[in-house]
Amino acid sequence: MAAGKDASLRIATFNVNGIRSRLPHLLQWLEKEAPDIACLQELKAADAGFPIEAIRDAGYGALWMGQPSWNGVAILARGGDPIESRRGLPGMRDDTQSRYLEAAAHGVIVGCLYLPNGNPRPGPKFDYKLQWFDRFIEHAQTLFDSKHPVVLAGDYNVVPTDALDIYDPTHWRKDALLQPETRERYEALLAQGWTDALRTLHPEEKIFTFWDYFRNHWPRNAGLRIDHLLLSDDLAPRLKAAGVDRWVRDLKGASDHAPTWVEIGAKKAAKKVAKRKA
Repeated sequence: MAAGKDASLRIATFNVNGIRSRLPHLLQWLEKEAPDIACLQELKAADAGFPIEAIRDAGYGALWMGQPSWNGVAILARGGDPIESRRGLPGMRDDTQSRYLEAAAHGVIVGCLYLPNGNPRPGPKFDYKLQWFDRFIEHAQTLFDSKHPVVLAGDYNVVPTDALDIYDPTHWRKDALLQPETRERYEALLAQGWTDALRTLHPEEKIFTFWDYFRNHWPRNAGLRIDHLLLSDDLAPRLKAAGVDRWVRDLKGASDHAPTWVEIGAKKAAKKVAKRKA
C-alpha cells in the first residue's frame, strides 16, 4: 500500500448499489482490504446523504457526485482528500445524470465512471449509452495523450467477450451490455493504448465482477465481467496484481457487484549517469 515512497498502490472500483444500505459492507471492505483509492458507483443518494463522517472515520477522504435514487459516483482516498479535476464529461453540460468524477490522489489521476446501462434497446436509453460512451472515448484520448499516470475505473456496463467475460451469453444476446456497438466502443478505448488490467494478468481465466440477483446467479457463479480498470501506458508496466474481492458479494444483502482492484508497483527512480571527467 502507499504508506511509503516505495510502496505499491492498490486502486479499486466497487458498484455499491446504494451507499446507505451497503455502508456496513463498504466499511467492512475498506477495513479488511485497505485500498489506497476506491471508486464507487451507484450511490443512489443525494449529495447531502453521502455518509462522509463514516468514511472519514474509516481513514478516507472523499469526493462525491450524488443523485437522488439513481446513479452517483465517488472517489475515496486513504489518508487524505482527493483533489478534484473534473465533474462530468466535456461536451455534456446539460447531462443531469451523475456518472463521471475525476481527481488526483496518491500521484495518479483517477477517472471514476458509471457508464449507462442502455436497456431497453433499441430506444433512447441505448442511444444515450452510445452518446455518453463516445464522449468518454474523446475524453479518454485527452487523458492518455497527457502522459500523466491515469486509471479509468468503474462500471462500464460492457461485457468485452463471450468467451471469458460471461457465464453464458445465450440469454443476453439482446442486452445492451453485449451489443456490437457497445463492444466496438470498448475496443476503441483499448486501441488508444489503455490496458485492461484484469484481463492482462488473467488472459485465459473466466472472471466475473457482477452476478444478477435473479435465478441464483451468485450461487451458480453465473456472472459477468463489466467492472474494469484501464491503465495508461505509464502505469501498465508497473501492474503487479489484479483481482476481485468475491467475499464481499457473499455477504448478506450484498451489492450485485464485487469490488475489483489492481496493484501498481512503485515507479522506479531514473538512474543517475555519472559525468565523465574531461
